[in-house]
Amino acid sequence: MGASPCSVKGFFMKMPRQPPSLTKFLQGKNDVSKILEFVMKGECDENSYRHWDTLRHLAPPEGLTSEEWWYAIKLKRQGNRKAISLVDSNKKPFSFALTDTILTSLHKIDLHMGGGISLPEPITNPQTRNEFLVRSLIEEAITSSQLEGASTTRVVAKEMLRSKRAPRDKNERMIHNNYLAMERIRDIRNADLTVESILELHRIVTDNTLEDLEAAGRFRRSDERVVVEDTSTGEVLHTPPPAAELNDRISALCDFANETNSQIFIHPVIRAIIVHFWLSYDHPFVDGNGRTARALFYWSMLHSKYWLFEFISISKYLLNAPVKYAKSFLYTETDDNDLNYFILHQLKIANRAIESLYEHIKNKTEESRAFESRLKNAHLFNHRQEQLLMHALKHPGTKYTIQKHKNSFRIAYDTARNDLLDLEKRGFFKHEKKGNAYLFFASPNLSNLIGD
Repeated sequence: MGASPCSVKGFFMKMPRQPPSLTKFLQGKNDVSKILEFVMKGECDENSYRHWDTLRHLAPPEGLTSEEWWYAIKLKRQGNRKAISLVDSNKKPFSFALTDTILTSLHKIDLHMGGGISLPEPITNPQTRNEFLVRSLIEEAITSSQLEGASTTRVVAKEMLRSKRAPRDKNERMIHNNYLAMERIRDIRNADLTVESILELHRIVTDNTLEDLEAAGRFRRSDERVVVEDTSTGEVLHTPPPAAELNDRISALCDFANETNSQIFIHPVIRAIIVHFWLSYDHPFVDGNGRTARALFYWSMLHSKYWLFEFISISKYLLNAPVKYAKSFLYTETDDNDLNYFILHQLKIANRAIESLYEHIKNKTEESRAFESRLKNAHLFNHRQEQLLMHALKHPGTKYTIQKHKNSFRIAYDTARNDLLDLEKRGFFKHEKKGNAYLFFASPNLSNLIGD
């Protein structure tokens, strides 16, 4: 069996308790007066959106049993639900409702991650933008692979990706493949999603990592048993739809992702989250379903012009609490296909990742200002060297030549040469030779080289 979002390695994962059926309760002609009274009072707290598996352990409100409390909550949840085109193996549709918590989370994402906001300078700066982009691509490649069992250390993985060396084993290859998939998503973000593009992404993320190498880039076959299970106990947590249905189901996924024949408006972030869930639920591959599903989430967000999602990693936060990630799938499936469990979990993850990005930008900006202050107070450099160091800090990776420095400040060649060699002698710059020219560049730890 292939790994999956619901296959939690190293953790005990048990199938949640099936909730009491509201439909059966109502069909049994039971007294619903207490339940309706409780609902009318507006005391059904939906901010936490608890599943029965949690609620049954809590003390119910006075005058209600745990089951009656659950029925009241379920009644409250029925309003304004939207069914989508995704159906389960029994042809029952999945649905969601826009709670206040969901609307608040969507508003935060719209404010911070859409195309029309006032963008942080490090993101608009071409040099520092690339630094942030590579950082996020590497982070997502590593953590998305670690969610599915890759055991390479972060230090080794970062070294492999930054140096562009070939992967040495399956673990490194999983991470390398994920990095290539994230880059491919940036290439196809403006194109519609197709079955072929999903197969291509799967081929990329699983290249040379599967027991059956031919399984990369194709749907599972009927003779391949694929289920989601707890790897500690062997308990089956999810049995995906039959392989014979996959072509039609994944075509329907593409129609949904592309908003083809859409009858209702679905917020783009909700749509991206459902795309993530949909591929995970269908589990169309023998392995690599989780990585492909998370890649599709990024495609959907970028396709909808939430382009700042290029700079964040959701898998980093999923990896911090993999059991909660797994439960968000299981809660949805065991409670009337209620997608709110998964949507709420993913919105929380997305907003946490966004906060982390802005915190990182803030720290980098403060670091740059502190460096500039220390630089001016140190009185260790001439004004040309000060400007050069500040430029190097704000434009990492820039290469400088003696001739360019000479032309920028209209100084003699020897003066320009002495400026750069002096910075190198004191450890602020390094150099490499390209042809007959010397290329100077800042030391990686430049911002820490001048003390208080």
